[in-house]
Amino acid sequence: MLKINGLQQFYGESHTLWDIQLDVEKGASVCLMGRNGVGKTTLLKAIMGLVPVRGGTLEMDGVSLIDAKAEKRAELGIGYVPQGREIFPLLTVEENLKTGLRAARQYGIKKIPDQIFDIFPVLKDMLNRRGGDLSGGQQQQLAIGRALVLNPRLLILDEPTEGIQPNIVSEIGDVIIRLNRSRGTPIMLPKTNPNDLGEVHQAINTIHQQLGVTVLLVEQKLPFARKVADRFCIMDRGRNVAIGEMNQLTNEMVKQYLTV
Repeated sequence: MLKINGLQQFYGESHTLWDIQLDVEKGASVCLMGRNGVGKTTLLKAIMGLVPVRGGTLEMDGVSLIDAKAEKRAELGIGYVPQGREIFPLLTVEENLKTGLRAARQYGIKKIPDQIFDIFPVLKDMLNRRGGDLSGGQQQQLAIGRALVLNPRLLILDEPTEGIQPNIVSEIGDVIIRLNRSRGTPIMLPKTNPNDLGEVHQAINTIHQQLGVTVLLVEQKLPFARKVADRFCIMDRGRNVAIGEMNQLTNEMVKQYLTV
């Protein structure tokens, strides 16, 4: 699905990504891992066309993305949930979700799909509440819901657990896993209090398992990454230094590249 070969990226004269090689196969859930500042977020931004690249190839289903604008990448079926969520705090939940409709209109999607509220019923209950008034876990659900409006085939998430209470993480993780693994099955998060266990983890599980969405995420929390991803790619100093099945991630790799 997504193929990256020899990708190079610079900020000015600073060389930030070196010869990146990565294949994200259809139906996979791949976690980019590594310490802070090694280029993970930069790679996601390069995939989305938010930073320029100087060399290498970047393809989605055989279509080159190198010269494609970010809007075109969204049209090709790539959804993006940035680090920090970046919702509009003064807009309502409904208005935030409708911002995701812009790229979806060409596919005949003119209203917020009911599926979003099946996955995240709390958003339906809070349609008229401003985004800035939501809890961290609710804001993450809103950010993921906005990306899902387009019905993406590839969902990219940058640190979906950042700034969220540990007891909320699990549920959104479950949503992402379920969305990744089987399309067409009705999915729903329970209408729990936003402080109930694991909203983030359950969401990721659902996206992965029940909608068949391919997932590429950056995540720092190792237990969370092991649970939601089936493959890993470790980055260090702008290079990918190890790739494999999640069960091949050794303690030696963790100590060398992930521990601080």
